[in-house]
Amino acid sequence: MDLAKMIQTLKAHHDYPRMGMIASHLGVVRETSLNGGIVKGIEVQFNEDVIKEIVHDTKRLPGIIDVLVETSDGRLKVGDEIMAVVVGGDTREHVFPALIDTVDRIKKHGAKKKEFAAI
Repeated sequence: MDLAKMIQTLKAHHDYPRMGMIASHLGVVRETSLNGGIVKGIEVQFNEDVIKEIVHDTKRLPGIIDVLVETSDGRLKVGDEIMAVVVGGDTREHVFPALIDTVDRIKKHGAKKKEFAAI
């Protein structure tokens, strides 16, 4: 995943002059689970059809011009990149909520994740 390249793609968008903000998310595998346990890695599978639907919905929100998503499937270790999301739009009042909603929806509906505890 290359956030700089994703941002450059948005900057090349024909509606870039309408963008006043580009916001990004880069999810990485952390060494602790939400319950505080030590994690050695995860296995994750993304549903590309669900992600395409979520991106389509996000692009229809007020002020949003484009949305890019990259994901890593399979077994990942601590520090590996899981998902990158970049949202371009007119103002932060539109872009930040769209970014958060997109990430949350993908995590809830477009991904299945299993953590592997350290022994």
